Amino acid sequence: MGIGTYQVFQETYHHETYRKLHPADTVKGHYRWRLYCHDRALDVGVDDVGLGVLFGLYDWRFEAMGLLYHTIHLEEKYNGVGPHTISFSRIKPALNTPYASNPEYAVSDADFKKLVAVIRLAIPYTGMILTARESAEVRKEVIPLGISQIDAGSRIGVGGYQEASNAMPDKEQFQLGDTRSLDEVIREICLEGHIPSLCTACYRKGRTGEHFMGLGKSSFVRNFCMLNAICTLKEYLLDYAGPETRKAGEAVIAKYLAEIGDAQTKAFVEQALINLENGARDQYL
Repeated sequence: MGIGTYQVFQETYHHETYRKLHPADTVKGHYRWRLYCHDRALDVGVDDVGLGVLFGLYDWRFEAMGLLYHTIHLEEKYNGVGPHTISFSRIKPALNTPYASNPEYAVSDADFKKLVAVIRLAIPYTGMILTARESAEVRKEVIPLGISQIDAGSRIGVGGYQEASNAMPDKEQFQLGDTRSLDEVIREICLEGHIPSLCTACYRKGRTGEHFMGLGKSSFVRNFCMLNAICTLKEYLLDYAGPETRKAGEAVIAKYLAEIGDAQTKAFVEQALINLENGARDQYL
C-alpha cells in the first residue's frame, strides 16, 4: 500500500486519564476508537503498525502492561503480527501547559530505564524508539537497554527546519532534550562501539507484516540489518559526515566487517563498500 509503519499512540491506557485529557464528543476522545486504530489498519491491508505511550500521564507500570496486552491482542488476532515498533516518550515541559510542568506520575530516570528493559525482554522482536525528548545523557544510558531506533537533528517548532533565524521556537509542541546535530549523534554512537544504520531496505523489499515477524522473531533479520547498516553508514560518511565522524565511523565499519564469518557474505559487503567509494549509491540487501 506504500505505507511503512502506521503509528497511532494510545498515549495512555488508563480510561479515566484518557477521558480527562481528550476532548469529549470527538473521535479523538473516543477511547475504543483510538485503541482499535491498528485493527482497522491491519484489516484493510496495512502490514506494520506501531504502538506508543506518553509515559507520565499515569503510572508507568499500568501503561507497560497496557502495551503488553495490546501486543498480545494483535499477535493473537493477526497470525503473530505484533507491533513493528513501540515508542517511548516521557511527558516534557511544554509552552503554556501547566499539566506537563509537574506531572503527578512523572517517571524517574531509573524507572524509565527499567520499563525500557522490561518491554525489550517481553517483546524482543519489536523496534523500540527513543525520541529526542530525552537528554543526550539519558539517551546514552538507555540505548544499550534495548533501544533500536532514535531520531537526531529533530526540530518540532513551526519552521524549525529552516534557518535558525526564521524558526519559531515559541511554537514548539514541547521541549527537546537532545538538540545535537545528526552528525554529532552518529559520531557518539560510533565512539560507543555501536553501528548506526540509516537503512530502509525492509520496507523497500517488502519485508513487512508476517514476513518481517518471521525474520524478527527468529533473529534472522540481523543477517540483513548488519550488512545494510555497514553500507548505509558508509554512504553517510562519504556524503555528509565531518572528519571526526568519518574517522569514528570507519573504525566501526572495520570492527563489524571483521565479525562477518561467512566468506560469501563478507565478499558482498566488501564489494558494496568498494562500489560506494567509486561513486555508486544505495547498496543494500
